[in-house]
Amino acid sequence: MSDVWIVGSYSAAFGKLPHRTYKDLIREVYLGVLADAGLANGNDIGMAWFGNCGMWTDGQGSIRGQVCLSPLVREGLFPERVPVINVEGGCATASIALHGAWKDVLSGQTDLSIAFGVEKTFSPEAPEKTAQMFNGGIDQYDRDEWLTYYAAAGEAAGKPFETGPGRTIFMDTYAMQAAWHMRTYGTTERQIAIACAKNHTAAADNPKAQYRFPLTPDEVLADRPVSWPLTRAMCAPIGDGAAAALVCSGAWLARQPAAVRARALRIAASTMSAGKYRRLEEPGLSQVAAERAYRAAGLTPADIDLAEVHDATSFCELYQSEMLGFCGIGEGGRLAESGATALGGSIPINLSGGLVSKGHPVGATGLSMIDELVLQLRGEAGARQVAGARTALAENGGGVMGFDEAACSIIILQRGQ
Repeated sequence: MSDVWIVGSYSAAFGKLPHRTYKDLIREVYLGVLADAGLANGNDIGMAWFGNCGMWTDGQGSIRGQVCLSPLVREGLFPERVPVINVEGGCATASIALHGAWKDVLSGQTDLSIAFGVEKTFSPEAPEKTAQMFNGGIDQYDRDEWLTYYAAAGEAAGKPFETGPGRTIFMDTYAMQAAWHMRTYGTTERQIAIACAKNHTAAADNPKAQYRFPLTPDEVLADRPVSWPLTRAMCAPIGDGAAAALVCSGAWLARQPAAVRARALRIAASTMSAGKYRRLEEPGLSQVAAERAYRAAGLTPADIDLAEVHDATSFCELYQSEMLGFCGIGEGGRLAESGATALGGSIPINLSGGLVSKGHPVGATGLSMIDELVLQLRGEAGARQVAGARTALAENGGGVMGFDEAACSIIILQRGQ
């Protein structure tokens, strides 16, 4: 098995885009990824992975990728007869698509495989579609199981679990985890706000971000409450977007011009894990996936120069800092407060703006994380560039299984030597 590389990456700008269709967004990111890879066409592509969660709410299930790519095939832009695999895994969807493309190349089935992620979560004419899509991310067959689980956890966290109109289960469960962390380890609301403000401020320099305005910790804390201790600024917004990445073999890359080879990034590891109904004090599934990735890459947390993590809420960034080994368990708040996770710190996190400010179109998020890390490792991130970055990690979780996500992906990228 040879090395596997990302030769092209592209993300559309995220935002509320009611007048852009799924097909529009896929066209943009496909042509964008070809241009980024220095390719005039996609004739060498042997496999495609298509990530999406919500198209079924518009009546399109089953063959989502084939439908969205069909205009490009008719126009001769996308090669005919390429197998298209549709994948869905909550917020981890695009990362799962990339994992599939990586395995295609790793196994030798093809020299070039492409991963897409696309989502439209903003539905001003039919907001119930947004709720339908998100409800697919939690068990709809045995609701009593998680209702009982969350009721008991709320007692332990000192934050009773509540349901009802105007609430979201997902933000409430993140809030309970934050409350338990605060009670157990002394984490503060301000530490969560510091991580949040850092990301909003970073996003001001990201032209692809949904929100591009800086915030101070005080402004974050003063924002509208969503579910204590979380305010609106600490929670990922509703939005639309798409992203893609082109994965190639070392043999294929060796045949490309020097300018293309110089910008390729090696996939040092791609690992996944599944969630379960864990105890509050038990480490989460991202720790398992991260340990697998470090072993596969022959690396340790100290080798990571920067990371993009799944901050569906700003508390998640503190928690994932611990799960990924960037600090000790219970020390995520102090790590953020120290400045270590900001640009210029020892382990910058979410310099894209993170989900809370870059945006979170569910099925596209994982590949947008990869696009940020590709820019960083190429030295093309502009004002948010991490000097000398050579190794980067993306952590992405999707769906809900108690206080775990249902699926977690860890991807480690490295600059070529």
